[in-house]
Amino acid sequence: MKAKPFLIGLTTGIVGGAIAVLFSTPQSGQQLRANLRANAEITKDKLLDVKQQVDTVKQSVSSLTNEVKNNIPQIINDLKQTISTFTEEIEPSKNNLQQEIEALQNSINEIEKNVAQFTEKKEKSQEIIND
Repeated sequence: MKAKPFLIGLTTGIVGGAIAVLFSTPQSGQQLRANLRANAEITKDKLLDVKQQVDTVKQSVSSLTNEVKNNIPQIINDLKQTISTFTEEIEPSKNNLQQEIEALQNSINEIEKNVAQFTEKKEKSQEIIND
């Protein structure tokens, strides 16, 4: 949101409201002028407050933007370093798991061979018995 249109709208609303209140109340000319001066001062003060608040918000946004620009690369570097460390830490476990999987695969192959040999022996013994 742009500050300039907001401030123009706010100023217009304050001035319009002040004028409507001043002219809708019955007063003498001298009282009206005194009220106009007082309301003009109040309006100026309120506008200065709004301007200061807008400046504060701008400074806060600028500060936050700079902080984000400075911190995002650091966060990314930290994340990369953490991932790298994690990868290095799990490497031995990964290698051990691969070796265990290979050992299991070899055991399965041996069991399959033994089962096949046993089945062949059983079939041969059945043939010998049947003959």
